[in-house]
Amino acid sequence: MFRVLRVAGNSLLPAYQDGDFVLVSKIPFLFGKIRPGDVIAFRHKAYGTMIKEVQRVARNHDEIYVLGTHEGSVDSRHFGPIARQDVLGKVLWHIKKPVD
Repeated sequence: MFRVLRVAGNSLLPAYQDGDFVLVSKIPFLFGKIRPGDVIAFRHKAYGTMIKEVQRVARNHDEIYVLGTHEGSVDSRHFGPIARQDVLGKVLWHIKKPVD
């Protein structure tokens, strides 16, 4: 399954900007295990759909710690780890918004 998501916000600046798009895949054989450095999309009950970079994956692979690259990012430093079941998929392709 593939999804195209629009980036909203600046938590992954400068690489991902507000208005960019990402192609996300949840098909396991396309992205394998989630590893530190991967960019993933996930659902958070308080913040909705988010994309962040994986900082750490717990040994049992059930908890994933994520970080934004922007200093004002809301991430695992604020809400703790995310559950594996909340992951929508791994970002496979980044489409930058057109420059005006």
